[in-house]
Amino acid sequence: MDKRSLGHLASRFRESETRTEILRQELAEAIRQAAADGVLQKDICEATGYTRQQVRRIVKADEGAAE
Repeated sequence: MDKRSLGHLASRFRESETRTEILRQELAEAIRQAAADGVLQKDICEATGYTRQQVRRIVKADEGAAE
């Protein structure tokens, strides 16, 4: 492994982190929209693999921002 290859891999990793953060935000917004549309929390959990507590936190985070 040389310095150039290591730098390239580190750059790809940082790009991946950025894409992951964008997708995380998009998923959180989709979860909030689903909850607002009346999708059952159980169904949101099944679709996302998140726990009920994680889903509640995501939905409540939006409620806190609206106040």
